[in-house]
Amino acid sequence: MKQLFTLILLLTSIVLTAQDSTEVSNGKKFSISGSVDAYFRTNLTGPNEAFDNGDGPYFLNPGTSFVNRSGFSLGMANAIISYEGNKVGFVADLVFGPRGEDAVFLSTGSNNIINQLYIYYNVNVNVKLILGNFNTFLGYEVISPVGNFNYSTSYMFSNGPFSHSGLKADIALSEDFSLMLAVMNSTDYTEINLDGSYTFGAQLGYKDQYLNFIYGNQTGNSDPTFQVDYTGGTDLNDDFFLGINATYNDTDGSGFYGAALYPQCTISKKLDLGLRAEYFGFHYNQIDSETVIAATLSANYKVDDLTIIPEIRLDSWNGELYFDNDLEPTKSLASFLVAAIYKF
Repeated sequence: MKQLFTLILLLTSIVLTAQDSTEVSNGKKFSISGSVDAYFRTNLTGPNEAFDNGDGPYFLNPGTSFVNRSGFSLGMANAIISYEGNKVGFVADLVFGPRGEDAVFLSTGSNNIINQLYIYYNVNVNVKLILGNFNTFLGYEVISPVGNFNYSTSYMFSNGPFSHSGLKADIALSEDFSLMLAVMNSTDYTEINLDGSYTFGAQLGYKDQYLNFIYGNQTGNSDPTFQVDYTGGTDLNDDFFLGINATYNDTDGSGFYGAALYPQCTISKKLDLGLRAEYFGFHYNQIDSETVIAATLSANYKVDDLTIIPEIRLDSWNGELYFDNDLEPTKSLASFLVAAIYKF
């Protein structure tokens, strides 16, 4: 790992030294960007120490991805190396640390540091082909905390998909309409196809509104998976934005569904306030089972390239999935965190 970091630092130095001359000489652009984040999290209505729930050590948390540790913890370091030519280019998106490792771990057979790795070809001004491993096009939230308003993630995001490997075509149909078509491995099988199963994807976009689909047999399951997802947002005025995400997933009568609103308000040049209000549930054999209502209130305070996010969250299930401070079963969990994200 030390050798890997040394290599990245050396590459960064070379790129930063040569970048200006490269851009001037041939119009091509080689760049490195990314982010670093860390956080503190605590349960307000439940224990923060590990305890045995019968299956081994267990830390009480909301149950969504990434921000599951109590006390001071690390997010991830993200280094995005990209090359942009007139016709072709590539992106190598590398992640280090718990958040990145958790995201990559969910991608079966994936290298432990590669978040995305793809090559693209601009066929013409309207068509772009992308081959390799890329993060999913479904959903409102993404793996990198830089792309999210809330630091913790939603249940819809956490139940996937996370990443795909395959070939996709981004097509500009007009100034307002776009179309994406893709053929991919089984969901989250980013480096291997074990049984010849393929998933098909599509996205229809109108301005900032997107309707997404995936369909196909998944490795280890003989029945095809279907998911439809809507992601959009609109500026209601200069200071108020409303985002929305809704999804439905089904494999032979079982899957999940959910919807969330993301109202966000600009308080000042440095401060924004936002809420994620989510309803999420699982269905088994076409019968609704576990459901949750989760409300997450976050502030984004910006100091140059640093964003500080204090966040309070309340998760309430229809069953007793949590424990209070006396280790008695309860339906709800309140938690608090503060995160720092530096973008470069």
